[in-house]
Amino acid sequence: MDGDEAKFAAWRAGDARAGAELFELHYAGIARFFRNKVDIDAPDLIQKTFLGCLESRERVRGESSFRTYLFAVAHNVLYKHLRTRARATIDFGVTSIHDLRPTATALLARRAEEQALLQALRRIPLEHQVTLELYFWDSFTAGEIAEVQGIPEGTVRTRLRRAKQLLVEALAQVARSPAELHDTASNLDAWASSVRAQIAGRP
Repeated sequence: MDGDEAKFAAWRAGDARAGAELFELHYAGIARFFRNKVDIDAPDLIQKTFLGCLESRERVRGESSFRTYLFAVAHNVLYKHLRTRARATIDFGVTSIHDLRPTATALLARRAEEQALLQALRRIPLEHQVTLELYFWDSFTAGEIAEVQGIPEGTVRTRLRRAKQLLVEALAQVARSPAELHDTASNLDAWASSVRAQIAGRP
């Protein structure tokens, strides 16, 4: 049993300190997951994610790592939250965060290229946004992303390719100049890395 699994077993048995350690270890990653998708609701959703772990662990395949399982819970918490707020059936394969809240602003970033990337991510379908952010910011493999999103690994690989295409198209809508578009689109991995820590650090 690895460190996370041992801590989780202890937490489920009533060890609050083990739960606090897991929260500290994985808070930044879960915060990143929510930050560019919801705003004032993010702290509540982070809390629901960690508490949700205690309620649904038996329904997750045994080979899943705790981290992958935790993001799968976060994924479900996010989708349930957005559907509840919209009070309607939503197809996240075509609906973006921008579609749901067109007047909301993306997180502030230090440089124009970073801001353009954050805004563009919010304009592509949420399923694709989640896939890209897990890939860019948390270095998930295609297999791990498949577990989080509950889809085949081959679908993830196809979605990654399509998501990058959609992101470049969205960048063309938000970039303030051709130079900014070219710089951001041609260095997606670098710009994604530059905003990673900023997102987790937002209150």
